[in-house]
Amino acid sequence: MTDRPDARQLELVGHAILAPSSHNTQCWLFGLGPERIEILPDRGRRCPVVDPDDHHLFVSLGCAAENLLQAAPALGWRGEARFQSEAGGSVSVALDAGPVERSALFEAIATRQSTRCNYDGQPLSNAELSSLETAGTGVGVRVVLLTERAPIERLLELVVEGNRAQLHDPAFLRELKHWVRFNTRQAKATGDGLCAACTGNPSLPAWLGRALFERLVSAKAENAKAVRQVRSSAGLAVFVSEIDEPAHWIEAGRAFERFALQATVLGVRTAHLNQPLEVAALRSELVAAIGLDRGRPDLLVRFGRGPLMPRSFRRPASHVVVTE
Repeated sequence: MTDRPDARQLELVGHAILAPSSHNTQCWLFGLGPERIEILPDRGRRCPVVDPDDHHLFVSLGCAAENLLQAAPALGWRGEARFQSEAGGSVSVALDAGPVERSALFEAIATRQSTRCNYDGQPLSNAELSSLETAGTGVGVRVVLLTERAPIERLLELVVEGNRAQLHDPAFLRELKHWVRFNTRQAKATGDGLCAACTGNPSLPAWLGRALFERLVSAKAENAKAVRQVRSSAGLAVFVSEIDEPAHWIEAGRAFERFALQATVLGVRTAHLNQPLEVAALRSELVAAIGLDRGRPDLLVRFGRGPLMPRSFRRPASHVVVTE
C-alpha cells in the first residue's frame, strides 16, 4: 500500500462508497496499491446485534466492489475482483489498463438510492423483470422474483413478525438508535447513518429524537408503514447464495448492486426488507415460503416505481483509505 494515494484510484473509491450498507454504517476501508485496490471490512462499524455473523458487512463489501468494477472502465481500467480469506476476509481488485467506456450501470451509481417510501403499485413489464433477473444473477448467487400477491403477502407476514421481534429487543433498539441521524445537519456532520429525511421521518433536534426514539419507532407504526410499502410495490426479490460463507455473501452484494443499478436505469426504486433474514428463527420460514431447496437467503428487497427521496450522506473517500 502507498502513502501517496493515486488520484484515479481515489476517484474509484469515491464511486465505491456510494454503495449501500446496513444502517449506512459504511463498514469498509480501502487499501491502495500498484494496480490494485483492496476492500477491507471496518469492524469498528459492524452491527453485532442485527448482524452477529458479519453477513451484512460482507454483502456491503460486495456492493462497494461492484460499484468499483462498474466505474473502472470509465477511468480506463479493467477490474477483476477476488475474495481473500486471509486476515478475516477482504476483496482484492486487480486493475489493468483498458479502453475508456462509460456504461449505463456506471452512470446509475450516482443516482441509485434505497427509496424508503410508497411506490405506485404498478407492475413491471416482462422485459424489465427479465433484465433485473439477469443483473441480479451472479457466481453462486441467484435472485428469486415474486410478483404474485399470495407469496408477497406471505413474506409481508414475516416482515411484520420480524419487525415486531426486533423492535421489542432493547439491544436492537440501542444499536439502531446509535446509527439514526435525527436531522440533516447531524447527518452531514457524521457523513453516515440513517438520516430521518431519507426514511420519511420528521426532522428533530438530536436531543429530542433520542428522547422520543422508542415512541417514534414503535412496532405498530413501523409495521403499518411496512404493509403500505410492500403492497405498493411491484414485487419482491430474494437473493440466495449457494453456500453460506463470506465469499458468497460478497457475491450476493455484487449481484444486488447490479440489480439496484439496473433498476435505477429503468426508473425503478428499491429498498431492503431484511427483517425475516435478520431474525434467525424466521429465516427457515422464509425459505419454506419461497420453496428454496438449497442455499442461504441473503437479502429481501422490494421494487417498483416511485418518487425520489433525499439521498443518504457519505464520508469523504479520503476518510476510508488506509496506508501503511
